[in-house]
Amino acid sequence: MNIEISKMTLSDLDNIKNNLTSEFDDFWNYNILKEELNNNNSNYIIAKSNNEIIGFAGIKIVISEADIMNIVTKKIYRNQGIGSLLLENLILLSKKLNLTSLSLEVNTNNLTAIHLYKKFGFESLGFRKNYYQNQDAIIMTKLL
Repeated sequence: MNIEISKMTLSDLDNIKNNLTSEFDDFWNYNILKEELNNNNSNYIIAKSNNEIIGFAGIKIVISEADIMNIVTKKIYRNQGIGSLLLENLILLSKKLNLTSLSLEVNTNNLTAIHLYKKFGFESLGFRKNYYQNQDAIIMTKLL
């Protein structure tokens, strides 16, 4: 599969608006993502295959560090390396922006994501109790 990574635009968001919660995930709605794209401290990228948006990811910058806000792959394309490609590109973008670290929270039950982050050198720093509607989160970070 030929995958192209590019900066996410409002037009891209409008393109996936009608299937955002059904084909991606339901915890990031259109209005929240629109605010993120309009925020000068946020940077979002998309993965496209044959002109179809199959994934997106974003960071929010705070001084010299960034938090990964999300990495989402369209459900029918999961487990094909798209999340890895998006994460790799977020790391490259962060280095290009001269950031010192990337951090995130991940559900303790999301073993696939935890494995992905560890594969890219993220380390566990601690936990946030009940971060996800009565489920705990692991705080992970990677120095750049």
